[in-house]
Amino acid sequence: MQSLLALGLLLLLRLDGGVAVAAEDGRFAYQGFAAANLTLDGVAAVTPNGLLLLTDTEYQTTGHAFHPAPLRFLESSTTTTNSAAAMARSFSVSFVFAIRSRYDGLTSYGLAFVVAPTSNLSAAESGRYLGLLNGTNGTASDPILAVELDTIMDVEFRDINSNHVGIDVNSLISRQAKQAGYYSDENGAFQELRLNSRQPMQVWVDYDAQVRRLNVTLAPVQLPKPKIPLLSELIDLSLIMADKMYVGFSASGGWGVGTHHYVLGWSFSLDGPAPPLDFSKLPVLPRLGPKPQSKILDVVLPLAATLLVIAMLAAIFFFLWHRRRFAEVREDWEDEFGPHRFAYKDLFHATEGFSGMNLLGVGGFGRVYRGVLYASNLEVAVKRVSHDSKQGIREFIAEVVSIGRLRHRNLAQLLGYCRRKGELLLVYEYMENGSLDKYLYNKNKPALHLSERYRIIRDVASSLLYLHEEWEQIVIHRDIKASNVLLDSRMIGRLGDFGLARLYDHGTVTTTTHVVGTMGYLAPELIRTGKATPLTDVFAFGVFLLEVACGRRPIGSSKDITQVVLVDWVLEHHRSGSILDAVDPCLMGNFNTEEASILLKLGLLCAYPSPTGRPSMRKVMQYLDRDQSIPDLSPTYASYSTIAMMQNEGFDSYIMSCPPSNTSISIVPVESSVEIPQEGR
Repeated sequence: MQSLLALGLLLLLRLDGGVAVAAEDGRFAYQGFAAANLTLDGVAAVTPNGLLLLTDTEYQTTGHAFHPAPLRFLESSTTTTNSAAAMARSFSVSFVFAIRSRYDGLTSYGLAFVVAPTSNLSAAESGRYLGLLNGTNGTASDPILAVELDTIMDVEFRDINSNHVGIDVNSLISRQAKQAGYYSDENGAFQELRLNSRQPMQVWVDYDAQVRRLNVTLAPVQLPKPKIPLLSELIDLSLIMADKMYVGFSASGGWGVGTHHYVLGWSFSLDGPAPPLDFSKLPVLPRLGPKPQSKILDVVLPLAATLLVIAMLAAIFFFLWHRRRFAEVREDWEDEFGPHRFAYKDLFHATEGFSGMNLLGVGGFGRVYRGVLYASNLEVAVKRVSHDSKQGIREFIAEVVSIGRLRHRNLAQLLGYCRRKGELLLVYEYMENGSLDKYLYNKNKPALHLSERYRIIRDVASSLLYLHEEWEQIVIHRDIKASNVLLDSRMIGRLGDFGLARLYDHGTVTTTTHVVGTMGYLAPELIRTGKATPLTDVFAFGVFLLEVACGRRPIGSSKDITQVVLVDWVLEHHRSGSILDAVDPCLMGNFNTEEASILLKLGLLCAYPSPTGRPSMRKVMQYLDRDQSIPDLSPTYASYSTIAMMQNEGFDSYIMSCPPSNTSISIVPVESSVEIPQEGR
């Protein structure tokens, strides 16, 4: 009799809890989790009234909850048994969640719906990684799909704000993300929702295998599913999913702010809509705050004391957080450079937290962001590079400040610097039209006429004459290339990026023996001796000149996939009497032949393999201004590759092994690049 009663009670609990499981056909619904047999780890638990609690108030915690059995997400083609032909199945998910903390609007991180090949995510980290990945595995090697509900903005993961919904595939950098909210069915207007509002909300995740589209919809609880999804992404999950995958939830905490991540109900279905959730059967969220007291003083006094303590702790926390967030590296020797030093906080706010929306470009030396300094309303470009404070940083900063005193209409002004942890930030004058290389290689940009290119080349030549001969010291740029030539609002060429520049006094000789620069622009003697001189800049300028005139990279690939050195290619055209055929085909023959001839011949002259055969920048200006005629090239002008092989044993095989790109072989500010051994050393 007792066993029959126990069996009946168990059946009632299952019916009352609203749990329906059918793992075989991939369809289930949890109307609360009191009787659910979920796979839990971390701090995840089911509360006595049936709430799924993923994280509690502990610091740096994670919680995972998965449906116990894997589901088959792929179905093989009926025409072949090849696994590559397997197609992802349609699926539908619906769940109700709530994010709550003791402090309204202040929570730590968020939660995510997850589809993964395993239910064991114990190696994942808490905090910013949402319990999905970790710092050494920032991109998943196994297939993983997640819909994140994130309440913290992380610049590294390119989060758009601290209240967003994102679709993640094998990475915490979302393929698509939007502000949390929904589109009204009445007028289509967007209604913002705050994920950490403490109120329950419902999420729908639907994948249509026929059109390969994943939709994510969010709405307040008990509101009908909006017709317009919040996120809609075209994605072929056949290329991502494994045959069998687990479905569930992950959440993490990271700050000292106690946060509870709850799931109240959850339904799922393969090849059809998820079963609707019955809100009358969902468990109730716990009460926030103390229970009502009969006496007013019993409520007011403890509450006032609690609020006071909270306010003090919050103030201390905010102070420490703010101080750590904007911490900089400052040493006594930097006092003399004070006027040239920017506060990290000012640069952070100017670039909106180094937002991906303000990213101008990514190069071998770091990322460049557009910003506006609030105090002066000045537009700037901020380059973020890494540095080792133990290796010559004092000398480098001194040179940065010296370079900041350069004044020429064809130089991009270096305004100053900032140091923070292992990072160096260089602040430049912002150029509205970006870098010249985009007008040479980006099909979306209009092709520049040859006369415009001629003028820009002359602008760069004028700046190099100033650097080499007219300033109080000799400045060797060491990285002249199209991507380092910037164009202002009037399309005037400005030479920028002095991260590799070196200074020395007139009448002295440079002592540097490190090879730095960009492959394809390096003079042969620089590879052999490691010593940069104004003539190595002239060589790089010659290659740059040919690059602009021909619209080709210094090292490119031919149709038979062999690598072609631009200088040699133009030299062959010159010897065959067809040098004008080397002009950028985008110009379609519509150019001034005299200007084209000057640029191509001058490029070969400046890129002469022997430094004694190259002109100074003053001579270059005279040739460009047509005050003098360019001398004929010597019949003994050997190809770049031939001279390189003669002067530098093994150099030819080295250059031919390099990829046809603008890959730099050193990073700033420390010359940690290839060092060439010298005889007698």
